[in-house]
Amino acid sequence: MPQIFDAIIIGAGAMGSAAAYHLSKAGQRVLLLEQFAINHQKGSSYGSSRIIRYIYNHPTYIELAKAAYPGWLALEAEAGETLYTKTGGFFFGLPENKILPEYIKCTQSANIPYEFLSAQELCARYPQFCLSQDMLVYYQQEIGFLAASKCVLAHIHLAKQHGAIVKEDTPVVRVTVNAYDVEITTQTDSYIANKLIITAGSWAQSVLSPLGINLPLVTMRAQYSCFEPDRISAYEVGNFPIFIGFLHEFFGDIIYGFPYNHDVGVKVNFNEGQPVNHVSEVNYTPDQHIVQLLRDFNSQYLPDLDIVPKSSRVCLYTMTPDRHFIIDRHPEYPQIVFAAGFSGHGFKFGNVVGKILCDLTLEDKTEHDISLFSAFRFG
Repeated sequence: MPQIFDAIIIGAGAMGSAAAYHLSKAGQRVLLLEQFAINHQKGSSYGSSRIIRYIYNHPTYIELAKAAYPGWLALEAEAGETLYTKTGGFFFGLPENKILPEYIKCTQSANIPYEFLSAQELCARYPQFCLSQDMLVYYQQEIGFLAASKCVLAHIHLAKQHGAIVKEDTPVVRVTVNAYDVEITTQTDSYIANKLIITAGSWAQSVLSPLGINLPLVTMRAQYSCFEPDRISAYEVGNFPIFIGFLHEFFGDIIYGFPYNHDVGVKVNFNEGQPVNHVSEVNYTPDQHIVQLLRDFNSQYLPDLDIVPKSSRVCLYTMTPDRHFIIDRHPEYPQIVFAAGFSGHGFKFGNVVGKILCDLTLEDKTEHDISLFSAFRFG
């Protein structure tokens, strides 16, 4: 006989783990299924750090950030460990950059405090940086980072404490939708639940397609490098901020980085990556051309870090055409809710997205404005 749950969640990354936490805390019988090991390195949720920030180019994200910050602090308190580290951080770019002003305009409209600095003032505050004098700099003190893997594991650990069942290395073979429930078949067992949440990251389309949902999702191969400076103390939290450079004129992309972490070093990333036809085609071997481009950035803006990186890694983004998320309900099967396409900037909202998925599952509505995230906006 199939085991019966109130809700089953497919995918135990940032969003699925958070949904399991919120649902189990609400008293629901929850099953969380993960096709790989918990905290695996093949997706989008593994690692030491993800940026969290208020500064955004759309008011919906700023409002979500206002919920995300206290959500992570509450999780910290319940988990008893540090998940959010406040570092302060700055956005910078040339005056002619067309994208950066959109972020600042939205931030001003939302009354988020920030400092406008000259490049000279920034470099006096943080002499590790070398910015040209015409650069525009916007500093915001609440910018920081989330310990990504620790966040996922905290959600899962607490979900278990609240009664959730978590099964790793358990791929879903089939989803069968009945009139009022859903049956999930794995290689060894079957389960029935009143509700199904799909948070399968770069594998979302393979779960959704058999259910008649075809989304314009593209898996993107992203890559970062980590550098070990000679003067470690100069790059530690308190002495070195998060930075986000709008450098499309030079590198065709946004480049961002983090303070020194004793496990990985100073992490520097490109915001975008290389699209792949299917997640199964991802090459996880670092591309040396991208490594060199990151060194080129360091050579110009962080000259102490113009060195061979300590390590380089590949991770995955799941992109939508407009870079906005997808959070919605199946139009024919209201017992199914799904979230996908977080486009490389979703982790910071993981806790609140989990709450939204919990709300949609239990109450068919949420207090948060998710109209921007309709799955059917693409036509």
